[in-house]
Amino acid sequence: MTTFVDRVELHVAAGSGGHGCASVHREKFKPLGGPDGGNGGRGGDVILTVDQSITTLLEYHHSPHRKATNGKPGEGGNRSGKDGQDLVLPVPDGTVVLDKAGNVLADLIGHGTSYVAAQGGRGGLGNAALASARRKAPGFALLGEPGDFQDIVLELKTVADVALVGYPSAGKSSLISVLSAAKPKIADYPFTTLVPNLGVVTAGSTVYTIADVPGLIPGASQGKGLGLEFLRHVERCSVLVHVLDTATLESDRDPVSDLDIIEAELREYGGLDNRPRIVVMNKIDVPDGKDLAEMVRPDLEARGYRVFEVSAVAHMGLKELSFALAELVAGARAAKPKEEATRIVIRPKAVDDAGFTVTPEESDGQPLFRVRGEKPERWVRQTDFNNDEAVGYLADRLNRLGVEEELMKAGARSGDGVAIGPEDNAVVFDWEPTMMSGAEMLGRRGEDHRFEAPRPAAQRRRDRDAERDEASREFDDFEPF
Repeated sequence: MTTFVDRVELHVAAGSGGHGCASVHREKFKPLGGPDGGNGGRGGDVILTVDQSITTLLEYHHSPHRKATNGKPGEGGNRSGKDGQDLVLPVPDGTVVLDKAGNVLADLIGHGTSYVAAQGGRGGLGNAALASARRKAPGFALLGEPGDFQDIVLELKTVADVALVGYPSAGKSSLISVLSAAKPKIADYPFTTLVPNLGVVTAGSTVYTIADVPGLIPGASQGKGLGLEFLRHVERCSVLVHVLDTATLESDRDPVSDLDIIEAELREYGGLDNRPRIVVMNKIDVPDGKDLAEMVRPDLEARGYRVFEVSAVAHMGLKELSFALAELVAGARAAKPKEEATRIVIRPKAVDDAGFTVTPEESDGQPLFRVRGEKPERWVRQTDFNNDEAVGYLADRLNRLGVEEELMKAGARSGDGVAIGPEDNAVVFDWEPTMMSGAEMLGRRGEDHRFEAPRPAAQRRRDRDAERDEASREFDDFEPF
């Protein structure tokens, strides 16, 4: 049964924003008390956050589909909808977020580091927020935006200072168990270690972490054995330790050839040439192992390697190895550039940046002009096309933004097709200059003529007052005989 997963494909969906409400205040003796529709709530985000207590991506392997909650719609009485709840997904330290094409979106290192994988949709404005001096009683509200949907890949790369690499059964698990408090599985058969093991080592004033990477074999960089799955865990390590078996029972193997094969696999994987190396010849407690170590040591030192002869079982040579690793780790840490506080960079938009583009195209031999931009596409998503007044409001916004002017410059003529949005999800309409719509039939856009029309009760009161005034004047004009 799988207990360790270091690569998963995750399907995340943010919550959609709630729709705005179109409502008119109703009260006794106030049949038209004005718009009071509330705004819709914001949709919840999907956030990846580093949690030190999480060591595997197993949870997302079993449940790869995650969705945040939607925002609630607005209500009458100026009541805004409730925001959707953010969905926080804990991930292990060292998780890399990639898109389907393999591009790195985020590298999450350090407890609490977070990344918004999917942004929640905005809530739609209610008609109370859309009211103005010219548009006293809007009969429409804006729709909530749909939340982002994204397919991402999570890869776990172990965060450690030292990596132990070598053939299966070379003694890596035994070595990490005696250097630190880690308790990996140890047995006398290949591929005992199926997951990377981490241990913390203290050598003098230096504290560093050491990782036991599952055994590599020839062809690991192409996917043979377990190498391809776990070579990524070596990428973050500052020091590489070749653990060589000096007591192998296989006649076609020796420490030098093992080292050459593992080095070839590391070069094939790439990106590890600048890491300092140390060679550890393990199992020198075996008589033949001690003799073999003394035989190949001069050859290894001639190649420029620092060589240590140790025995994890007999605890021989471990102190010297531990302090040598601490020295290399301290040097690697000192060589790293100092972290500077993140500077806030403000990049104002250019004065002539309209925020959208108009591109002439063709569709079935007919001219088509595609409009792309954050604002036009967002406004289209928030428009209820079943409401003529809402369509007229969209036309006003696009006209103020300059879309109509750019269409004219691009050569658009009356009746040409205009598409707002990407090819797979665009709103297409036949363009007419000034964007006339059914809303103009009501008078000026956005106005409610119910406020201008006489109300029956008020008219009756005015008629009665007029009759009384007329009767009073007749009485005043009456002259007795």
